[in-house]
Amino acid sequence: MAFPATIVILPLGIIFILSGLIVNMIQAIFFIFLRPISKNCYGRVNKLLTESLWLELIWLIDWWAGIKIELHTDSETFQLMGKENALVICNHRSDIDWLIGWVLAQRCGCLGSTVAIMKKEVKYLPVLGWSMWFAEYIFLERSWKKDETSLKSGFEHLEHMPLPFWLALFVEGTRFTQTKLLQAQEFAASKGLPTPRNVLIPRTKGFVTAVNNLRTFVPAIYDCTYAVPKSEASPTLLRIFKGFSCSVKVQIKRQKMVELPETDDGIAQWCKDAFVAKDAMLEKYNTTEMFSDQELQQIHRPKISILVMFCWFCLLGFLLYEFFHWTSLLSSWQGIMLTVVFLVLVIVIMEILIHSSESERSKPKLLPTRDPLKQNLLHP
Repeated sequence: MAFPATIVILPLGIIFILSGLIVNMIQAIFFIFLRPISKNCYGRVNKLLTESLWLELIWLIDWWAGIKIELHTDSETFQLMGKENALVICNHRSDIDWLIGWVLAQRCGCLGSTVAIMKKEVKYLPVLGWSMWFAEYIFLERSWKKDETSLKSGFEHLEHMPLPFWLALFVEGTRFTQTKLLQAQEFAASKGLPTPRNVLIPRTKGFVTAVNNLRTFVPAIYDCTYAVPKSEASPTLLRIFKGFSCSVKVQIKRQKMVELPETDDGIAQWCKDAFVAKDAMLEKYNTTEMFSDQELQQIHRPKISILVMFCWFCLLGFLLYEFFHWTSLLSSWQGIMLTVVFLVLVIVIMEILIHSSESERSKPKLLPTRDPLKQNLLHP
């Protein structure tokens, strides 16, 4: 069932922003006073704090929009997920790939210890970006001279993580769009590389650095391939708020880190080959609707996210009632105006969060060019 966006965004935004600010403040206190004493204790406490916030978004996926996630992997990999450190690479297909990753991490018990490599602008996003910063995500400026230092520093910290973690790396470097696909195809043609049709060409420098720095304490790479049926619209944060459901298919292949090549060129080639295989797999899925030959694992929707939402609703409802009762804010026109300003601010912040998750605003189905050679690249 679909809902008008504003009607949903306002109440859910109030819960998310107020609960997020409470969590952020507690995180800041522990970051200042506990982290210098014991990073181990800080990591364990922050995991619980982070999950208390991020489970609200899991609730949106699982119980509000009812998005169905199919996980295809072998039984051995499924048993190890959440129990070992892993470097996770995935094709960056939709606006909420990171949220799908959070859902899988939550199912495996490591939501609060997931880390990702992201562009630095994300850490300035109210509530969500701040929580990622306290969770010690690795933020990059897309300048290798600066980013190499940030990556190595982040990897050194991960070695001492007290709990099993997943480190997510989108090696394509950006989300998939038709325009970016054309650019990737033109680059591939100029370099004599296989022409991609469903993925972008991976940027291997960061992946090589990650493997070289992580291989001593990260036993596996989770090679994830993500797809949405052609008959369904790709999920976005806005569509989730509106209650639109869809299905998402994920395949995970576990690659032992010790089996990767030792040389930088060998590691880079392994990554390129992995994305050629993804492209072929997705092309087959698009033509035959057969996604994966891996075993379909049963991952049920846990009710913990419902409990978290209920607790936040009750706590914030009580605090807001006491606040308005104590201040008599709604008894004067100034107080009413302040309340209205707050509600508008909630909507603005939620719009910022939603739009920050979007790829291109305009995604033309046809190429913005009349060059028949370029058209043929996208439409064989």
